[in-house]
Amino acid sequence: MAGNQLGVLNALDVAKTQWYHFTAIIIAGMGFFTDAYDLFSISPVTKLLEKPGNLPPNIAAAVNGVAFCGTLAGQLFFGWLGDKLGRKHVYGMTLMLMVICSIASGLSFGHSAKGVIATLCFFRFWLGFGIGGDYPLSATIMSEYANKKTRGAFIAAVFAMQGFGILTGGIVALIVSAAFDHAFPAPSYELNPVASTVPEADYVWRIILMFGSVPAAMTYYWRMKMPETARYTALVAKNAKQAASDMSKVLQVDVLAEENRVEHESSNSFGLFTKKFARRHGLHLLGTSVCWFLLDIGYYSSNLFQKDIFSSIGWIPPAKTMNAIHEVYLVARAQTLIALCGTVPGYWFTVALIDYIGRFAIQLMGFFFMTVFMFALAIPYHHWTKRSNRIGFLVMYSLTFFFANFGPNATTFVVPAEIFPARLRSTCHGISAAAGKAGAIVGAFGFLYAAQSTDPSQTDAGYPPGIGVKKSLIVLGVVNFFGILFTLLVPEAKGKSLEEISGENEDEDAVQDQQQASSVRTLPP
Repeated sequence: MAGNQLGVLNALDVAKTQWYHFTAIIIAGMGFFTDAYDLFSISPVTKLLEKPGNLPPNIAAAVNGVAFCGTLAGQLFFGWLGDKLGRKHVYGMTLMLMVICSIASGLSFGHSAKGVIATLCFFRFWLGFGIGGDYPLSATIMSEYANKKTRGAFIAAVFAMQGFGILTGGIVALIVSAAFDHAFPAPSYELNPVASTVPEADYVWRIILMFGSVPAAMTYYWRMKMPETARYTALVAKNAKQAASDMSKVLQVDVLAEENRVEHESSNSFGLFTKKFARRHGLHLLGTSVCWFLLDIGYYSSNLFQKDIFSSIGWIPPAKTMNAIHEVYLVARAQTLIALCGTVPGYWFTVALIDYIGRFAIQLMGFFFMTVFMFALAIPYHHWTKRSNRIGFLVMYSLTFFFANFGPNATTFVVPAEIFPARLRSTCHGISAAAGKAGAIVGAFGFLYAAQSTDPSQTDAGYPPGIGVKKSLIVLGVVNFFGILFTLLVPEAKGKSLEEISGENEDEDAVQDQQQASSVRTLPP
């Protein structure tokens, strides 16, 4: 490290893990809790939004996709704003947007079903916009607060709050649907299509969606009390004395008094759209963005197959044999079990091991096993459709989720918060996350159509023929394989300070030597 490393930043790097670090995980993680709660709770309740029967494809795509579009826009906008105004000043905006729009989604109104859907889509876009802002801000704040020894685990723990969001979404849907199903019994769809969706079902989806605002609202006060991160104050706002003062209030660290303002202007103060950034970090940004894009194609498209898989192994009977509220209950139960068995453990394996085996190894391993399991599901697909083999299919399917979360789903979030300079960190994380959300849109909607049967008589109502599930799984396997290749562009950040890995306080020659050395490695030490 260069001699101009500020004392306050060094103190943060070597600080012991303290109670405030864990508090920060909960405060920062509430955005991801809300994100996962919303995305997973909308899935089982979409059947209650329209007239009985299947939701038309264009309406299903709008309700699910509009939040993705909002998230992508929010990631880019708030990522940029977080570097311009500071992390703290923007952080409260995103949470308030989430709380207001979660409540408003449940209060969607209209004179007709189409009016309700249009209002719901409007508020879900802005809900996604707030959720999107939380990606770069939460990751950057956590990385800049943490010490270098446990930084990976703390950033991953923020992201792992998604797991609790998924579980809570499932549990709330279970409780609400069970209560309404018991209070308002209805015949199955095949006996009476109109009566199978009781009028009171309108309350079910509204209650489930609005509950997502509660945990987020509970942390708003604490977000407002958080000081600006020391790295932003010292390196971007150039006020090291204020940075030392802020950190001494929340962390028990021994920080020497610094000069009031940092007048030294680093030769590394290049912008995002410069040749120097392209030379230093261009491949890194390409690697983080493409890896996240490829991961989310597979991750979000895999969620689409859940209902078919649940039906195939007998967890969910055919939709026509149930009423609408009971179907919500059974889908929520199955999703909760999958989350409990595969999704949530994967997150916490990453938290436990990321600072021991490194980001690079976890991401490479995750993409490798996702590729293996996708091909193992796809190539003998007809073998898995036989009733005697369907439990095996479910196990393989759960393992792909496990290795997504103990793999690139966590590391693609962690790494962009570590490897870029402080003045561009939030922006670059936002760009990487937005690339991921673009992949989610491709996965969730491209594969919704692609996975339809090649036989027009076998497609879901309203959908054109596709390439079939088998070929769709093969395409996903190829996508995951490309993830392995692009992971080679991403540097290892384990055990290094943020300034060391980004080259922020080093001269040009030292950075080039360091990057040439890191470019020849295949695995971290």
